[in-house]
Amino acid sequence: MGDRTIWHVNSTDAGGGVAELLHQLLGYVVHAKIGARWVVAEGAPPFFRITKRIHNRLHGSAGDGGELGPTERATYHEVLEPEGKQLLSITRPGDVAILHDPQTAGLTRPLRDAGVRVAWVSHVGVDEPNDLVRSAWDFLREEIDAADAFVFSRAAYVWEGLDPARTHVIPPCIDPTSAKNTELGATAVSAALGAAGIVTSPRRREVRLDAPHVGPIRVRHRADVIEEEPLPPGAPLVMEISRWDRLKDHAGVLRGFVDHVDPGYEAHLMLVGPASAGVTDDPEGAEIFADVRDAWKQLADDRRERVHLVNLPIDDRVENALVVNALQRRADVVVQKSLAEGFGLTVAEAMWKTRPVVGSRVGGILEQIEDGRSGLLVPPHDLAALGDAISSLIGDAGFAHAIGHAARDRVRARFLPPQYLADQLEVVGAIVRDASP
Repeated sequence: MGDRTIWHVNSTDAGGGVAELLHQLLGYVVHAKIGARWVVAEGAPPFFRITKRIHNRLHGSAGDGGELGPTERATYHEVLEPEGKQLLSITRPGDVAILHDPQTAGLTRPLRDAGVRVAWVSHVGVDEPNDLVRSAWDFLREEIDAADAFVFSRAAYVWEGLDPARTHVIPPCIDPTSAKNTELGATAVSAALGAAGIVTSPRRREVRLDAPHVGPIRVRHRADVIEEEPLPPGAPLVMEISRWDRLKDHAGVLRGFVDHVDPGYEAHLMLVGPASAGVTDDPEGAEIFADVRDAWKQLADDRRERVHLVNLPIDDRVENALVVNALQRRADVVVQKSLAEGFGLTVAEAMWKTRPVVGSRVGGILEQIEDGRSGLLVPPHDLAALGDAISSLIGDAGFAHAIGHAARDRVRARFLPPQYLADQLEVVGAIVRDASP
């Protein structure tokens, strides 16, 4: 690399899988004496409505049903043009830019024209593309065609017609030393959740925890919890943690739980997401949460009291990560019932913590879970199957224990930083070597 710098570019520093990945992994690169920087390309609501539309279509969903035509492309470029100029003012010819997802695709050509090598990364996709998916490809293709490399998180997501010599597959990973995944004992879990206002606790409102590999972390921001009664201590807990996004299907998890998990288990469901105001590149979050809250209100009293909705503050990224860590460790079963999923970092995170996971049989979840061994897979629209899978884990502690420990072994073997960074730096090295005289 010499004195070249690797520039990661995405559209938010909080609330999403890409931001999580960059927060966790760039320190390893810098520690290895490789120059690395992270730039957030800022947008405006019209821009993010378009990129959310592209995101939904890449998953095969119509989303808001809007167009992707010349008007949308003009708006897209109008926002990215000043962002590109700022980026060009700090990069140098020979540097490498790793552009993440649709929000940054339009920066490819200006960077390449300035002598910067470019790898464009798509973290989303579907196994069987339809016309909606291809319409998103068509919009993005002319934005990324100048890239030196295309990187996808799964082989099935690679677009038709891309140059095979420039195409690479690198599944994401989690960092076991981060605040999100570091080891926490039962006392620390209880203290963190109590300080965040998610469970009742005799402790003072603010706590300071010494997290392994991370250091002292203060938990002082309170979550917004919507519930009839607090979660009873020791109650079996089923949990989904993800963005408030239609494709995560929180409403389906809610119905699958209340309609198909035997009340005799006395289990509770917790649906957890980030406070939508903090996720700047997702304009639909507040709307989705409102829909979930309305569905919760319509439940019968005896069902509603076993369901808890949690909005986590993201004022402090490390604090937020620690609270998510504690939540996953408090859960008896973690669910990721996505209708489409690029990879699903929350699946690997829960598996690392030996939590048994019930996931949809879609996308990147299929790469992580071996059905019946390191987790359970269900059809994405089959709510009865979801309830049966949850029930089988709550009702059989030995089965759940075996699934959870096999899950951790699966993550250790395939989804940790050494594998991911080695693959990514191989791509970077290749495009730098190709540019050398």
